[in-house]
Formats: sequence, structure tokens, C-alpha cells
Amino acid sequence: MEFESLDGYLLDGAPPKAAVVRDLLERRPDVPGAAAFYEGMQRLGARTPDLSLIALRLVLAGRKADDAAVVRLRDVIARARAGDAEAREEYAALGRA
Repeated sequence: MEFESLDGYLLDGAPPKAAVVRDLLERRPDVPGAAAFYEGMQRLGARTPDLSLIALRLVLAGRKADDAAVVRLRDVIARARAGDAEAREEYAALGRA
């Protein structure tokens, strides 16, 4: 499953969060565990916390979004944003496993 706008926002800060939330709400893939995230985004819009978007990205990849996984992915994203190519590859692997 491709989530270009979400991945772009998390890794590069573009597109703007409001556009990402709008895109996710329009497409709403039927993935187990995602419904609560969509409800939160519906209520909060662009105020949706980045950690919620990170957790949703895990769920959309079929992964468990527990505290440890969210914190780990947050750290991978921070490294990727800082220019770490290995972190970008680690993030890209999210959808392959």
C-alpha cells in the first residue's frame, strides 16, 4: 500500500499536514486498527499529533503500533530528516516486511 503524502510529510515535511490528513480521510483504507486514528483525524484535522500519524503509518503497514514501535519509528524519521540515508532505507523497509 502506498501512502506518498503521509510518507512525504513524515520524512520531508511536505505536503502540509492539513493536506495529508485530508488525503488520508478521503482514502481511508480498511485496515484493522486504523478506525480510531481516522476518527481522531476527523476531529482534530491539521492539529492531529505527529505521533498519531506515525502510529497510523505503522498500522497501515500491518505493524503493531505499541509505544516502543512508535518511539523507534519517530527516531528513524528524525534521523532521516537529518539526512541519514540508512534511516530512509529503514523507513522504506516498513512497507516491505
